[in-house]
Amino acid sequence: MKKYLLILFCFLCVLGSAQEKVKELGLRLENYKYPYPVSFFKVNAQQNIYEMAFMYVEPENSNGKTIMLLHGKNFNGAYWATTIDALTKEGFSVLVPDQIGFGKSSKPEYFQYTFQQLALNTKKLIDSLGIKQLDVLGHSMGGMLATRFTLMYPELTQKLILVNPIGLEDWKLKIPYQSVNDWYQQELKKDYESIKNYEKESYYAGEWNEDYAKWAKLLAGWTLNEDYSLIAWNSALTYDMILTQPVVYEFEEIEVPTLLIIGTRDRTALGKNLVSEEVKATMGLYDQLGKETAQEIPNAKLVEIENVGHLPHIEAFDRFIEPLLEFIK
Repeated sequence: MKKYLLILFCFLCVLGSAQEKVKELGLRLENYKYPYPVSFFKVNAQQNIYEMAFMYVEPENSNGKTIMLLHGKNFNGAYWATTIDALTKEGFSVLVPDQIGFGKSSKPEYFQYTFQQLALNTKKLIDSLGIKQLDVLGHSMGGMLATRFTLMYPELTQKLILVNPIGLEDWKLKIPYQSVNDWYQQELKKDYESIKNYEKESYYAGEWNEDYAKWAKLLAGWTLNEDYSLIAWNSALTYDMILTQPVVYEFEEIEVPTLLIIGTRDRTALGKNLVSEEVKATMGLYDQLGKETAQEIPNAKLVEIENVGHLPHIEAFDRFIEPLLEFIK
């Protein structure tokens, strides 16, 4: 009996230790410091005023060029820290917004999320800073937004860079329809372990370390907040946006020079948990999707990074930044 009690005690200690690693985070990450000073831009949208957080980092010796970095769904502007450092050293001004519903930006109780609305919000921010032209880089969901922004505002966009963007395939053709309420219920069940397991499988091919863990802990920190239901609701709304507003059919309309940086080991795809193993095996195959997308986009260049997953700028920074700098210089 004492043996079993000892085992139980050890298990609870390990569990408690794991939970202590995740810090409760504020609704707008008030208690989390970004790598550069954060400003706030007021956006008038959908009969309300929202605050859009952003970092605007200017170099000591400017080359006169600006690049905008757009975050993915499970992230915020903070994960661009090393990219910002490298770009400013080369003379680039760097704009890094948190979209409404993400990071340090407002979390609406009601909002109709569309990529067009997010692109419009972002253009208003750009206009407020007096930026006339810029390069646009988007990662993951940010790649879908970057594509929509470029299609809407080609006169602003000099070059487009897509880093393991999602939306290279139309998932709603493969997965059963999920209502916003369905996505919301899934989000409410999340914790650090579930977030870690998803990212470990889809992003990193079973590998895990503290560099990967700190971004999972950011998401998990929100699950400990008493207002997590509001974050979960916004997340559910953006899942619906991603699945119902594909950009894959419009790649041929892109007019600007485009660079695709693809970690070929990536297997990210929404709704893989909703389909059979047979269908799942056909989703998120970035070693194929990168090539197919490069053929669809006029004037596109493809750089494939072998044995790298969903986050090349985190997992293999040197192999990510070299082709990026070569393309935008």
